Amino acid sequence: MSRQSGVLRRLIKVSAVALGAGLVVTACSPVKLGSAAIVGNERITIATLDTEVTNLSQTVKLYPSSVQLSQEQQTQQTLTWLIRFEINDELARQAGITVSTAEAQKALDEIYAAAKSSAQAQGIKNVTLDLILVANGIPPNLASEVGRYQAIDNKFAEQVNGGQEPTSTSAQSATTAKLNMARCRAAKVLSVQVNPQFGRFDYSQVAVVAAPGIVARPAGPAKAASKSGLTPAC
Repeated sequence: MSRQSGVLRRLIKVSAVALGAGLVVTACSPVKLGSAAIVGNERITIATLDTEVTNLSQTVKLYPSSVQLSQEQQTQQTLTWLIRFEINDELARQAGITVSTAEAQKALDEIYAAAKSSAQAQGIKNVTLDLILVANGIPPNLASEVGRYQAIDNKFAEQVNGGQEPTSTSAQSATTAKLNMARCRAAKVLSVQVNPQFGRFDYSQVAVVAAPGIVARPAGPAKAASKSGLTPAC
């Protein structure tokens, strides 16, 4: 089985897909003042998000030919990962999974090696771990969290496959489906809330996506807001 989880499968992106129009501050938010998101009982503060986006932005500037992320994308993807880490921790709690520092580092080393090989095959040179992380919208100082995230996925895959790594295509597909369902249930329990200033949480993508603006929007007829992923499908 590949040691890359679904959200980490494409570890190198030469260009990013636009996430939509600029964000606007909206009124009547259910999220507490000063919070970028609330995940279960945990608050991701705006101050924390600002710090991590700065960490991401500073590294993105070092790879102008390989990584193109707008400020909005950097903010949304950073917040996405901060939320994903919380969700995977809940998944681990529900599944009775524990991860040591050594196991997290091993998982990080494995996905770095796989991503580096893939990037070099595309002609990308000097592939560093920082490049791989920022290409996925992850501040490089959160590398240990990425390793823990991947280690949880690895242990869950073995747990639902009789204690061994799934190798056949059918076993890998079945494991992926179970992992996606477990992650959905973890996110559902945590009832993720995102400050509309930064977008909305899409359960189907396990990601923060652009939300329609209330204060301001482009000229012309208003489009119906997409309701895709608003609630967990589990």
